[in-house]
Amino acid sequence: MEVDWHDVDLRTYGAVSNAVKAIRPDRVYHLAAEGVTDPFLSPDAAIRANVYGTLHLLRAVGGRAPVVVTRTPGERDALNVYAASKAAAWEFCKLYRRTHTWPIAGAMLYQVYGPGQSPRAVMASAIAAALRSEDFPMTHGAQRRDWVFVADAVDALVRLGQCLDALSAAGVDTVDVGTGRATPVRDVVEAVYRMIDGRGKPLIGALPPRPGEVALQAAEADRTEALIGWRARTPLDDGLRETIQWTRDWLSQPAT
Repeated sequence: MEVDWHDVDLRTYGAVSNAVKAIRPDRVYHLAAEGVTDPFLSPDAAIRANVYGTLHLLRAVGGRAPVVVTRTPGERDALNVYAASKAAAWEFCKLYRRTHTWPIAGAMLYQVYGPGQSPRAVMASAIAAALRSEDFPMTHGAQRRDWVFVADAVDALVRLGQCLDALSAAGVDTVDVGTGRATPVRDVVEAVYRMIDGRGKPLIGALPPRPGEVALQAAEADRTEALIGWRARTPLDDGLRETIQWTRDWLSQPAT
C-alpha cells in the first residue's frame, strides 16, 4: 500500500489547514494525543496538544468530511491532566456537532495493546523486562482494565467510520472499543512472565499506587456490537503471545 505521508504539528493551525487542503480527505481519524503514557504531564502541554490540536483539526476539516475522534475512558472521571484535556477536547467536538452539525463521532478506546506500542506502556515494559530476565517493579496492579488487541481496535475504528452517518442520525456520539471483559493489571503482568518463563519476576506492590487511577474500566461491548456490528475477536492470551513474539524480534535486531 502506498502512503502519502504529511508530517504536521497539530498545534499549528496553519500547517494543519494546509495539509487538509492538500489531502482533501473523505474521512478523518484523529488518534494523536500527548500524555497517553504520561498522564500527569504539564497542563500547558496537554492543552496545546490535545485541546488545540483537536480544535485545529476540526476547524481545518470544517465539516467537509466525517471525523472519528479517539477518546479515553478516563474522561469520565478526569482524575489526571491527560484525561481532563481529552474531556475538554471532546466538549469542543460536541459543540461543533450541535451548532455546526459537523459529522464527528467518538471512539472510546480501552486498554489497547499489541506490537509497536510505546515501551512506556505497562504491558510493553513488562514484556521487555521479562525477555531480559529482569524483575518488574509495579504497583498493587489490582486495577482492572479492558485489554483490546490493536488489530481489533483498528477494525473497530474502520467500522465506526463507515457507520458514522447512521450513528449521527440515531443521536449516538460515542462507541466503546473494548472486549467488555476486565482483567487486573497484575494478572496480565504475571501471564507475561509465565509465557516468557525467564529468570525475572513481577514485584507486585513494590511501587506506590498512582493517584487518579480508576479501579475498573470496561467497555459496553454488547452496545457496540448492536450499533456498528463489531466485537473484539482476539483472546487476551493470543494477543499476548503475538505481542511477546514481536517484542522478542524487535529486541533481537542489531543496533544501528
